[in-house]
Amino acid sequence: MAYNDYQHFLQVLEEKNELKRIQHPVSPYLEITEISDRFIKQNGPALLFENVEGHHHRLGTINPKSAVMGHPSIHPDAIPEGGKKYPYPVAMNAMGSRKRMSLALSCSDFEEHAERLNHLLKPDMPTGPLDAILKLPGLLGELKNVPPKRVKTGICQERVYRGDEVNLLDLPVLTCWPEDGGPFITLPLVFTHNPATGKRNVGMYRVQIHDKNTCGMHWQIHKTGMEHMRTAEEKDSKIEVAVVLGGDPVYNFCAISPLPPEIDEMLFAGFLRKQRVELVKCKTVDVEVPADAEIVLEGYIDPAERQLEGPFGDHTGYYSLASDFPVFHVTCVTTREKPVYPATIVGVPPMEDGWMGKAVERIFMPMIQLTVPEIVDMNLPIESCFHNIAFVSIKKRFPGHAYKVMNAIWGLGQLAFTKMVYIFDADCDVQNIDEVLFRIGANCDPGRDVLMSRGPVDQLDHASHWESFGGKIGFDCTHKLPGELGFNRDYPKLIKMSEDVKRKVDSIWDQL
Repeated sequence: MAYNDYQHFLQVLEEKNELKRIQHPVSPYLEITEISDRFIKQNGPALLFENVEGHHHRLGTINPKSAVMGHPSIHPDAIPEGGKKYPYPVAMNAMGSRKRMSLALSCSDFEEHAERLNHLLKPDMPTGPLDAILKLPGLLGELKNVPPKRVKTGICQERVYRGDEVNLLDLPVLTCWPEDGGPFITLPLVFTHNPATGKRNVGMYRVQIHDKNTCGMHWQIHKTGMEHMRTAEEKDSKIEVAVVLGGDPVYNFCAISPLPPEIDEMLFAGFLRKQRVELVKCKTVDVEVPADAEIVLEGYIDPAERQLEGPFGDHTGYYSLASDFPVFHVTCVTTREKPVYPATIVGVPPMEDGWMGKAVERIFMPMIQLTVPEIVDMNLPIESCFHNIAFVSIKKRFPGHAYKVMNAIWGLGQLAFTKMVYIFDADCDVQNIDEVLFRIGANCDPGRDVLMSRGPVDQLDHASHWESFGGKIGFDCTHKLPGELGFNRDYPKLIKMSEDVKRKVDSIWDQL
């Protein structure tokens, strides 16, 4: 089912014993992170902090430990103002398990969406006119509720704060880690439009609070938001932006999804939730946002303006370094009557974002296989922060086939950021790390089965020789064909038990 709003989602989690309410007073400065991290590492439930206290009343103090390349970092005062309670509860870890991630996508398991997508991408061809008529309702049923719907009002605008009324310090924004450059909005949906085409983009880019009405917008060079800003700069104009918190949790997934450029994230959200997304126009900018959002920040970015942003304890497990990034000027804040503040934390895995990434991997497998059909399965391990390692099984057909797939992966959307690619035969379960390590050790000769390359890497990758550009390596862990790469010996068979013996032992197993 589609959720009416974010609080409806939390209600469903609570009904399924997947939500824990915490009434004990806690601070958004480090404490919520430490509590949440412990729950996440123990496969714990979603958390709703109902008594969030303290206020980061002084921004702009210097934190010498976080100075990077001569640039002192902005850091909040280490001691929050006492006696103040935020009016908004903070929700954490809402998508931090396979079950909750599936519930967030309105299904019992997110593999269901992969099957739906595969059906759309590879529909069974009708065998005749009658068969075509019979199959048409199913196809139309998948697509009829996809396009977003514009509405005049929404709960996201029950309260409106303009101009001097805007005070971002009234939000319980988390300072997650000790050397973070300040409080960061960590689960934002950033809405922009391409100034040349008008096409909407919804991305998830961290937002650092600089003061009561300005923020740092972490648009990396490869991201669509940055491309929109560059287009605005060419037109010598500012770009209007809306930052959305909450709404149906499927929006968060769509914001991080590697969609083709022509696919609107809100269109895809309609497909996943099987119900149109209702959009309402912002109060001060020409941007439409989900009507069911909890909190919306409206404003603009001047492409010519930069301010130091970071450091930030990132999904890599390390602090990303401070650097100059665009400044988001907030002209208006709208909220529902009693909003919940949704947040997440990233850091040393496993974290909540691991399940978000795993859902992306599984749901978009059909699109990957459409481009590289020999791929059987793929595993982007949570422990390697997704962009770093890919385990891929293929239907090997010819000598050097593994190298073809390596190069295909390095040219495929966000998979181009993958640093290490391991290719296995079709019978290898790449989701099983024990089996993967066995095949690597057994089938890969480092002197022969390695391909070195270079290409784009994640801008947050601190190990690369250059920012956003670095080395790649591929490993052929497949069984070698006769004569492949000079291999002239007989390749041995993998040890397997006879099927009839396995069946017999199965039949007497309970007695044994």
